[in-house]
Amino acid sequence: MISWAISNQKGGVGKTTTAVSLGGLLAQQGKRVLLLDLDPQGSMSCYFGLNPDAVEHSVYSLFQAQANASPIELLQPLLHPTCIEGITLMPASTAMATLDRQLGARDGMGLVISGALQRLQGRFDTVLMDCPPMLGVLMVNALAACQQLLIPVQTEFLALKGLERMLRTLQMIARSRGDTLPYSIIPTFFDRRTRASTDALRALRDQYPEHLWPRVIPVDTQFREASKAGVPINVHNQEARGSAAYASLLRWLQQDQQPLSRAVSQ
Repeated sequence: MISWAISNQKGGVGKTTTAVSLGGLLAQQGKRVLLLDLDPQGSMSCYFGLNPDAVEHSVYSLFQAQANASPIELLQPLLHPTCIEGITLMPASTAMATLDRQLGARDGMGLVISGALQRLQGRFDTVLMDCPPMLGVLMVNALAACQQLLIPVQTEFLALKGLERMLRTLQMIARSRGDTLPYSIIPTFFDRRTRASTDALRALRDQYPEHLWPRVIPVDTQFREASKAGVPINVHNQEARGSAAYASLLRWLQQDQQPLSRAVSQ
């Protein structure tokens, strides 16, 4: 089972769009996809029509069970089918925003997601984790559980600062893991008509050539239309520029021979 975390310590850079778009394309390939919404804001849960304020069984249930020393015997109630064949969602709850204050210091809280995924081995081919934009127990869980980190970066200079924070966090996590975590940087919201986008992309190419996907995710109004429809962009409009871009990204990620982001040094 392949596990990818999608994270950046800045909001609004396309994390949820990346997770949903890749999930839709993987499902189109016949893969069994599990989407984990680890962001208390619940954008991915809302995308598929679930209300993070009202959902009864969610990622939060895993942490509650760990805190009460009563592991959940059956994970099935936490797995919500979506309208897309092949995609299952484990949704977020807004209560997850309290985890750092309530449970963050307790032993074992950094490996809750890893434990759940071990129990789901064989049921899914790929797991995609949509992370919150801040360092805390949820991001630590995602980085501990994933095999590869995808970092969407909006092509504007404030987003580059979020990338710097994310890479510092990655170095810290690598030391605590005792090994290195491969990562790939995904330029998003690229608008070739603006100097801000082209300058930011040039900076990414200059500073992170070994970790940067060589193409871009463009600005595309079809992303908004797909989210309104509650389906991945490839389902909404397979001919859209954004759909073609994510298809290219997925091919790149799936190529064994491509230089998939050499691990961050400890």
